[in-house]
Amino acid sequence: MSLHPQLHAITQRIVQRSVASRAAYLAGIDAALRDGPFRSRLSCGNLAHGFAACGPTDKSRLRGGVTPNLGIITAYNDMLSAHQPFEHYPEILRQVAREMGATAQVAGGVPAMCDGVTQGRGGMELSLFSRDVIAQSTAIGLSHDMFDASVYLGVCDKIVPGLLIGALAFGHLPAIFLPAGPMTPGIPNKQKAEVRERYAAGLATREELLEAEAASYHGAGTCTFYGTANSNQTLLEAMGVQLPGASFVNPDTPLRDALTRRAGERALEISALGDDFRPLGRLIDERAIVNAVVTLMATGGSTNHTIHWIAVARAAGIVLTWDDMDQLSQLIPLLARVYPNGEADVNRFAAAGGTAFVFRELMDAGLMHADLQTVAEGGMRQYGQEPALREGTLTYVDGVRESADPGVVRGVAEPFEAQGGLRLLRGNLGRSLIKLSAVKPEFRTIEAPAVVVDAPQVLNKLHAAGVLPHDFVAVVRYQGPRANGMPELHSLAPLLGLLQNQGRRVALVTDGRLSGASGKFPAAIHMTPEASRGGPLARVREGDIIRLDGEAGTLELLVDAAEFAARAPAPNTAPAANDLGRNLFALNRRVVGPADQGAISISCGPATADGDIWNYDAEYDLGRDAAAAAAPHESKDA
Repeated sequence: MSLHPQLHAITQRIVQRSVASRAAYLAGIDAALRDGPFRSRLSCGNLAHGFAACGPTDKSRLRGGVTPNLGIITAYNDMLSAHQPFEHYPEILRQVAREMGATAQVAGGVPAMCDGVTQGRGGMELSLFSRDVIAQSTAIGLSHDMFDASVYLGVCDKIVPGLLIGALAFGHLPAIFLPAGPMTPGIPNKQKAEVRERYAAGLATREELLEAEAASYHGAGTCTFYGTANSNQTLLEAMGVQLPGASFVNPDTPLRDALTRRAGERALEISALGDDFRPLGRLIDERAIVNAVVTLMATGGSTNHTIHWIAVARAAGIVLTWDDMDQLSQLIPLLARVYPNGEADVNRFAAAGGTAFVFRELMDAGLMHADLQTVAEGGMRQYGQEPALREGTLTYVDGVRESADPGVVRGVAEPFEAQGGLRLLRGNLGRSLIKLSAVKPEFRTIEAPAVVVDAPQVLNKLHAAGVLPHDFVAVVRYQGPRANGMPELHSLAPLLGLLQNQGRRVALVTDGRLSGASGKFPAAIHMTPEASRGGPLARVREGDIIRLDGEAGTLELLVDAAEFAARAPAPNTAPAANDLGRNLFALNRRVVGPADQGAISISCGPATADGDIWNYDAEYDLGRDAAAAAAPHESKDA
């Protein structure tokens, strides 16, 4: 089927907006490409350092400079369940390379923190900035100019976006991303959430809570809910930079090992010394970015990607905006119900049809670009197939034509909702986002007084003291990138979910983030401009009436405009903290950009003679918010 005209129009707007920056990025790729292997340009001393520790065969091949050398960037550590399986990947990849007459070396490691461990703790304030550190660490690993292709071992949260940004800085190199797969199912996510809420109400002991958590997070592999980590995997497939169907194959299985081997083979085949050169920076174009956003909306993925994929796009010279995402969300139907949008985990999603079913449905309906060149030989259409082992050989077979579980995944003709999972909210408090697909329709609108706090822990204390109103909107401010690194506020989810279960109407409004695992109650997050940039949140007072309408895409403070404008911003009452390494990120907080520009604290994208092409004002342009709020919205049938 031909491309849907509105999808074409949105893509073309992104292309036109990105003409100068994309051309500068591609010119940089062309300038980086030289004749022959890059290491042939190294001096003898440089090269000798590069292969000094290799065995005789690898050393001989690296000396000769006529066979490809695969660079491995790994986020392995054995604290993260999702990354523990990567311990043995480098040896698998080295063996694959040797069998092909090539070589492979670990080019570098990048940090990989677990948001599940730091939730509600001071260490969470390092989480968002870890993405930028990972991008820089990736560049350091590849800076030796020893490699002809690259592979990236990473799964979770900020790790994949950081690897992508770093890889795009070396966009002249072919690249493939390798996942580790999800852990096998534990207790149902709904059961875990119920224990958390009972604990928040004082009805469950810590021992009961720990038992439930341990039964959910019980082994190697990615956490099984559809949060940021698993959203990362579907978006990588949608852009064609991960092997088809690789996302949700469990660790330590023959099929998982076969996919790892094939990824190594394919990375060497698409190097400049192979027969099918496919540099990453050429593969990730405007269509690929749109495919990622389409998939995010169709599957109800993590809100974190409304920040991360703007940064990823910029790294490729592409200007993506929240307005683009909002328009795509209103066009793309919701095809999946995976926790927190439903009760199923990602294993059940994969068994019901998974990414292959979703991609084929979208492409057949003209709602996804099918004409991309990808790391797979068959292009995007191959991503509508599933990997399988036949007599020990990896092959691809057609995915299911009908959903194996319509309660988990459906086709375009009968979606769960006509529109996608996310919505942009506009109003006199600025712009924010809501994960609408996680909230039941009857809870998507609220009008209630504000309870204003500058730290999430204060809200829990107010509840314990019994002083919260029956219905309220929790305004948790000074949680943006500049204030404290924009931590996730997942620790509030059990409390607010509990209160909603009791028949109270509650919502969250914040310039911070909320985990991709959170849902249930309406939450306006990523509020921009943030309070620390002089945003309107700093002038909200206790008891002000706030109206949030997720369906209409509005968030309004119902206060006289003149009175509100005359108010002085309230100071940040949260104490400054310098423990857990937070003092080392003071510069990042000072220079970081707004959430709707990717919350970037490093140079990202093509540089100009004046420096980074992505300059932005120190203070956010409130006028742009007003203009965006007044702009008419396109209908799905436009």
